[in-house]
Amino acid sequence: MEGPLEWTASIGTIIAAALIALDLGRKATGWGFILFTAVSVLWIYSGLAKDAMPIAAMNAVLFLINAWGVWRYLVRKEQP
Repeated sequence: MEGPLEWTASIGTIIAAALIALDLGRKATGWGFILFTAVSVLWIYSGLAKDAMPIAAMNAVLFLINAWGVWRYLVRKEQP
């Protein structure tokens, strides 16, 4: 698992984590979750293509968690 797809997903994961960790506000955090959601799709595809089911399964769950983060930070109007 060392192709361009995996490198793109890895770099995207690092950037998304940095956006969330920097806590630059709700909008930036929401964009971090959007990026996390996108790279989760890349990891799922890579895991299925390379017969790495643990990677695919983990990222299927992370996709749902990250989609919830997008809803929480960008879609939902009221703050908790």
